[in-house]
Amino acid sequence: MTSTPIITQSNIGTALPISQPSPITSAIPWKALSEFDHEQVPAGWHEWLSDRGSLTARLVDASENKFSVEVLNQYEFVPSESEAAALDMSTSTPAMIREVILCGKGKPWVFARSVLPLTTLTGRLVALRELDSQPLGALLFSDPSMTRAPVEASYSAASAFSVPDTLCAGNAFLWGRRSVFYLDQKPLLVSEMFLPSFEPYNNMLRHTQDEQK
Repeated sequence: MTSTPIITQSNIGTALPISQPSPITSAIPWKALSEFDHEQVPAGWHEWLSDRGSLTARLVDASENKFSVEVLNQYEFVPSESEAAALDMSTSTPAMIREVILCGKGKPWVFARSVLPLTTLTGRLVALRELDSQPLGALLFSDPSMTRAPVEASYSAASAFSVPDTLCAGNAFLWGRRSVFYLDQKPLLVSEMFLPSFEPYNNMLRHTQDEQK
């Protein structure tokens, strides 16, 4: 692992304008993945939720390199109560909120919401304000200073995750996971919600059903 920071002013895109907030409207029952009973999490999902590696890298591989990031929103707004607690910050303190769709083979696979405290966006990390369509995950796992807290998971309605209704019905239940990452010991929270069109899981499910016939 190198000691050279990979986030620099020379490898970033153009900052997005502040968009309309998309707040978390209801409480999400996040809890440590290890606290779920084995029967509560289907085997195929547990593999994706528990993976400590880069989700971006796995999606690139699963999509046969047909991977892209669609930026929906980037704005300064207050985090939800749960997000603030995870980051040990006040609910009245604004943070940078970034919402994107991770697409595989042209289909929306994952809705990701990141909360970056303004105190994190200092020094070299100010470049995180200008990610544009670069995947945040790729930067996190390439940075030599990165550490990660344990994964939390939830099975909740899409509307609770603030997933846009253009991606799926608000009453559709989705598996999601989140982790607090640290760059230069500064925290940021990344939440990832797996959408109904998530092809890697759907393909595995169809294969399992075919075997059972």
